[in-house]
Amino acid sequence: MIVELFTWLSGTLTQSPEIALFGAFIWGVLSVALSPCHIACIPLIVGFIDGQGTISTLRAFVLSSLFGFGILITIGIIGLITGLMGRMIGDIDGYGNYFVAVIFFAVGLNLLDILPLPFMEGGTNPNFQRKGIFAAFILGLLFGIALGPCTFAYMATMLGVVFNIASTKIVFAVSLLLAYGIGHCAVIVFAGTFTEVVQHYLHWSEKSKGALILKKICGVLVIMGGIYMIGLNII
Repeated sequence: MIVELFTWLSGTLTQSPEIALFGAFIWGVLSVALSPCHIACIPLIVGFIDGQGTISTLRAFVLSSLFGFGILITIGIIGLITGLMGRMIGDIDGYGNYFVAVIFFAVGLNLLDILPLPFMEGGTNPNFQRKGIFAAFILGLLFGIALGPCTFAYMATMLGVVFNIASTKIVFAVSLLLAYGIGHCAVIVFAGTFTEVVQHYLHWSEKSKGALILKKICGVLVIMGGIYMIGLNII
């Protein structure tokens, strides 16, 4: 089923611009939904938004978008640097996995209220708004470091099409990559924004029992994501 789906998506990239853009967008969505590496970002952003306390839906959308944008920036930089170095695109060896595993453990322990991380503190802090935005973007940048290999594995076919048409249709080529990026971030943005909607509907605050339980569940899931990243180096 999955093989047939990706075969169909590959075909859409060589059809009319409208169909190709739609295929690129769906490809971006699936790069998160079907990737063990990327799916770990869902509990991370959910736990992060949940820990921000009572915020507006717009702010949850902005924070989630910055997190996703940070991931895309890092992936792009890694791909460019490793490509210029003549290495396999996105290849950062196992060190990137260990680095992000440490980040996962730190953020997971923070969500479990075991390890304090000053830049993720919110609540009554007068600098809460600035720190919330800063933390979301930085987490996205750091999390993107280890996602290069996973991302480019999903993008390989699309990048082949983009490179072939870039010399004659540069705007269309860039549009395909943009559609992929929007689809990639859409899942993350939806998860983060939907978290705030649920909080508002249930009248949760950062100290509500339901919010605390959700936060701890996300902490455990993020730590499990770190364990998975280490496991990639062992296998």
